[in-house]
Amino acid sequence: MQLCDLTLGTPEENLACDEALLDYCEGGDSDELLRLWAPLEYFVVLGYANKAATEVNLALCRILNIPVRRRCTGGGTVLQGPGVLNYSLILRTDDSGPFHSIAATNKFILERHRDALANLVLAPVEWRGQTDLAIGGLKCAGNAQRRRRRFLLFHGSFLLHLDLELLQKVLPQPSQQPDYRLNRAHSEFLVNLNLPNHTLKTALSRAWNATVPLDPIPLDQITSLAREKYALDEWNLKF
Repeated sequence: MQLCDLTLGTPEENLACDEALLDYCEGGDSDELLRLWAPLEYFVVLGYANKAATEVNLALCRILNIPVRRRCTGGGTVLQGPGVLNYSLILRTDDSGPFHSIAATNKFILERHRDALANLVLAPVEWRGQTDLAIGGLKCAGNAQRRRRRFLLFHGSFLLHLDLELLQKVLPQPSQQPDYRLNRAHSEFLVNLNLPNHTLKTALSRAWNATVPLDPIPLDQITSLAREKYALDEWNLKF
């Protein structure tokens, strides 16, 4: 599998990168790949169908100069920033393979990540809800996917050292919750793994045998998508 350890300079570019990589694989003969990235600044990311006015404290984000952006996959709203490690998998959707359906994809990837993480934290890691990983009933990772004809994008975030107090301030209680959340506040539902960034990067790379550097990287497509989609209020605040 190809490996792309790439954090770009802006929220828009980092979100655009996942979609550009999916398009890159879908439209060519590229192998499957794993991207790893760790944001350097805080920004809020809405799931594709989330309503910004409901899921985000927009007034406080404006005061704190925290951008609000939207990704191309579903799921809930998250705070990105220092202390988060993101991964993105671009995988083939062959009818005979493990990624032939949404449910099968969730099972295959989350079980693999659960096992890789359990070896690091030396504690039971649970698959909870549809796409969460949790330790002792506390969420430490969330995930989402988007499917095309030949390839899918499956990406997610691991909480390593995120400022959960800031998250509590900028994100209200979500409008949709997994059953195991039990309406707990963010501060009572989320947990940081307190792992070094490089340790989890290494574990994920090994779990997927991602060793071949991605070359070339579709930087022109990333720049275009960032400018023409992910930087626009028409996309980010459309709901």
